[in-house]
Amino acid sequence: MRNAAAEAAAGQDVAARDAAVRETGTAEGGPAADADGTKDTKAADDASATEYGTGYGPEDDAEYDAEDDGDVPDPIALRLEQLILGAERRYTPFQAARSAGVSVELATRFWRAMGFADIGQAKALTEADVLALRRLSGLVEAGLLSEPMAIQVARSTGQTTARLADWQIDSFLEGLTEPQESGMTRTEITYPLIELLLPELEEFLVYVYRRQLAAATGRVVQAADDAEMVDRRLAVGFADLVSFTRLTRRLEEEELGELVEAFETTAADLVAAHGGRLIKTLGDEVLYAADDAGIAAEIGLRLIETLTHDETMPELRVGIAFGTVATRMGDVFGTTVNLASRLTSIAPKNAVLVDGAFAEELSHTGEAPVSEAEAAEAAAKAEKEGEEPPSYRFALQPMWQRPVRGLGVVEPWLLSRRG
Repeated sequence: MRNAAAEAAAGQDVAARDAAVRETGTAEGGPAADADGTKDTKAADDASATEYGTGYGPEDDAEYDAEDDGDVPDPIALRLEQLILGAERRYTPFQAARSAGVSVELATRFWRAMGFADIGQAKALTEADVLALRRLSGLVEAGLLSEPMAIQVARSTGQTTARLADWQIDSFLEGLTEPQESGMTRTEITYPLIELLLPELEEFLVYVYRRQLAAATGRVVQAADDAEMVDRRLAVGFADLVSFTRLTRRLEEEELGELVEAFETTAADLVAAHGGRLIKTLGDEVLYAADDAGIAAEIGLRLIETLTHDETMPELRVGIAFGTVATRMGDVFGTTVNLASRLTSIAPKNAVLVDGAFAEELSHTGEAPVSEAEAAEAAAKAEKEGEEPPSYRFALQPMWQRPVRGLGVVEPWLLSRRG
């Protein structure tokens, strides 16, 4: 299954890059139209082919229609590709770009942005590839997206779905396609299985995408002003497994993979359940964000409490910072993120360290007292006046100031639950 899927993906990969490789005549800035209204694209096509290293001009279409590129796809891989894509290979990249009405250069940029490899001039593209080129370039022509923004759309979509596809092939389908009956190969089971699963998984993917898009849009429109819609104030947390490098030397690869998967699953579930967003996982480390400092604090403490009760898991350290964060293609950047990472590296085992801005935000929202003395004073005052004393969820303990590489001197605070 994996070989078939890999060949199919490689074939498609290679295929769309060609579409990008050979057409400049139809794009803006291409050759001027002749007197009869048609564009003289031959010179531009040849120049584009030379520039992108294909050595192939329009006059060679017939030759390439009759010949393959030397790489004959495995018949089973081709059948699987046709099942998944819903169409047969029909176009070379040059032909696909021309049919879509875009230049080879732009088609190539889109194709590479989606994460696919160059394919020379193999006839490996389908009607779906042509339609995708038309749609993306149409958004640019209509002024709805700038060309750089369209490239970003292609890149972010490609990166996200590439990881999803790899996961499903390596983990999901591999487990489901274990031979169930003697005499049946994995390949024989794979085709009907994909035939049954693909429509359902496709619908589910669209549903989750719309849900995530609605949630992301809701968060953005709630920003206080236009500037905050781009550079937002967030709580950013890192959770890091302690002594992971030592574990990699002691555990077998399969055991290590199971540990990492368990950690990532636990972290993802806890982050989502408490209202945070999992930004990315890095094997022994996860990065998450939350709009509210209290939510980020709860997630950090829950992670430690949960993993502490799991004997198979190593110890954990968490660092959280609060401040302005730049977001791009689903990731977060900036000084706040760097500070959270540094706090994680100096945090004690099974403990959460936060920065001063995070501590201040918790105090401001009434989630934690500025100090235990202040908490005691507020409780005494409330008791004297016959009122309920303030209820705090978290406690903050100032730690020694210390220099942090690249960020100067910081004063971390130890975060804990209030008894």
